[in-house]
Amino acid sequence: MRFIATLLPGVYIIEPEPLEDDRGFFARVWCQQEFEAHQLDTRLAQCSVSLNKRKGTLRGLHYQDEPYPEAKVVRCTTGTIYDVAVDVRRSSPTFKQWVAVELTAMNHRMLYIPAGVAHGLLALEDNTEVSYQISEFYHPECARGVRWNDPAFNIEWPLKPVVISPRDQHYPDFDR
Repeated sequence: MRFIATLLPGVYIIEPEPLEDDRGFFARVWCQQEFEAHQLDTRLAQCSVSLNKRKGTLRGLHYQDEPYPEAKVVRCTTGTIYDVAVDVRRSSPTFKQWVAVELTAMNHRMLYIPAGVAHGLLALEDNTEVSYQISEFYHPECARGVRWNDPAFNIEWPLKPVVISPRDQHYPDFDR
């Protein structure tokens, strides 16, 4: 696997290195040793999947706060997403900055999002499926979020969202 550092400390684009033959290819998408070599959280508490029926479905921006922060590895298994990470770590030199990457079923890229970084995605195709590997169990009392269009971040989304949950629509302005 190739680990490509982004502007945000600890956020990585991960590219599998496929071994191809007449059958297709085989590639690792998880290796504890390689994650440890990059000082990434290797705990795996749960795996989740989301299906986004409509192009323009937006999920996020979510994170889990102390005492149960979580790291995530996000991968698009069907379709295409615009995947966004927003640094909400107050002590970070990139506080309130964001990065985005297009993850597709065809490019096989993944995004590693460390604890303290909010995550959101926008489906760019109908019937887009996303897989998540998460380092911590879900604790609803620690669930947090920031609004997708909060002016504190000025995220440049490639298209206007058409499906957003009420919770994601109504997060208050980020405490600047």
